[in-house]
This record gives sequence, C-alpha cells and structure tokens, in this order.
Amino acid sequence: MGFEQATIRIEKTREFGDLKAALDQTFSADRVVKYLKALDSRNIRIRNFDAALAANVIDANTGAKAGTARALYGALTVSDQAQMREFYLSKLEEVEPALRVKFNKLYQYY
Repeated sequence: MGFEQATIRIEKTREFGDLKAALDQTFSADRVVKYLKALDSRNIRIRNFDAALAANVIDANTGAKAGTARALYGALTVSDQAQMREFYLSKLEEVEPALRVKFNKLYQYY
C-alpha cells in the first residue's frame, strides 16, 4: 500500500486560489528565471517562502501590488497556510534541472 496524502479541506478558498494562481504564474516557464534572479539578488533561499513573501518577490514577478501575496497568505488559516507552503515547495521542485543547476546557490540547504 502506497502513501496517500490526507485530504484537508481549504477553509479560505478565494484567498487560497488567488495565491495559488500567483504561484502558478511565478513558476511558469516564462517567469521562473525572473523569480530565481530576484531571489538570488536578495540572497533569499528558494525554500524560504516567508522571506520571499516579505520581500514582495512574488508580487513583483506577477505584476501585483506589493504586499498582495503576503496579505493573501496572512488571511489564510494555519492549515491553509501549511498547504500553501507545501504547494510552494512542490512547485520549486518542478523547476527544470538546468535552471536548478544554474541557480544551485538558491537550492542549497546551507
């Protein structure tokens, strides 16, 4: 029997959906390099979602008003925030290997 993730209901569906759409846009093929460069210039590790939100990097990448992603994330419940962090981590692992090698400093743990 394989691992099956438990389904946890999203409580703030509008905020969750808006932030998820912003992350999908951020990690799209035509924008991911811009996002990685922005993180690199600010010395933010790719897995540090909170720092990326605080620096408004996601907003800058999607063309949203500064603080939008952070406000959406802050409006989520704790369980919704945990699911959003998990979604973010899954998206950063989908970045193509060549880019991950190019920006290996961002992907390092230390």
